[in-house]
Amino acid sequence: MDNDKIVSVLNGLIEISRDGAEGFRTCAEDVDDAALKLYFRNRAESCEKAIHELNAEVRRHGGDPDAGGTLTGTLHRAWVNLRTAIISQDNLTVLEECERGEAAAVLAYESALREELPGELRALLDKQLDGAKRNHDRVRQLRDAARHSKVT
Repeated sequence: MDNDKIVSVLNGLIEISRDGAEGFRTCAEDVDDAALKLYFRNRAESCEKAIHELNAEVRRHGGDPDAGGTLTGTLHRAWVNLRTAIISQDNLTVLEECERGEAAAVLAYESALREELPGELRALLDKQLDGAKRNHDRVRQLRDAARHSKVT
C-alpha cells in the first residue's frame, strides 16, 4: 500500500477517534452520575491519546493529519444532546447513544485492518481496536445495567 492510501486510512481513523473523544465529552456532560462522568472523561482522554498516535503515523507517512471529525459524528452528538434535553439527562439514553458511537469506531478499525498495512502500523491499529472493543463492551455493560435498574 502506498503512503497516500495509508494516510487516507489513518485520517479516517483520526476522524472517528475525534468523534469518539467529543462523543465521550458530550456524554460526560449529559449524565448525572458522577462515576459515569469520570468514566466518560477518562475515555475521552484515551481517544485523544489514540489521535496523537495516529497523527504521528500520518506525519511519518508524509501526510497531514485530519483536523476535524465527521459530519455523522457531529450529528450524532447533536442527537445525544437533543434526546437528553427532552428526556432530562437520562443516563440510559446517553449510554445507548454512546454504545452506537463505539460500535461505529469498532467497525472503522476493523475496516482499516482489512487493508494491507505495514507491520508496525498494523500492530498499533490492532492495539487501538482492542481499546475500542473494550470501550464498546464496557459501555454496553453499563447500558444493560441502566436498563435493568430502570425495569426494577
